[in-house]
Amino acid sequence: MTAHSAAAARARTGGPREDGPKIVEHVMGWTLVVVIAMLVTQLGLLLPDAYPT
Repeated sequence: MTAHSAAAARARTGGPREDGPKIVEHVMGWTLVVVIAMLVTQLGLLLPDAYPT
């Protein structure tokens, strides 16, 4: 058994993988951005004095 085949046969340790659906990560990331933007807008955290009540 060579060093290369031994390294290839080694079990994965649960780290990040290079293969996988990247689109899911992008969609979830943009969804989080939109939800935070909606929360900031609804709570008036961005421009609190723009709309006096």
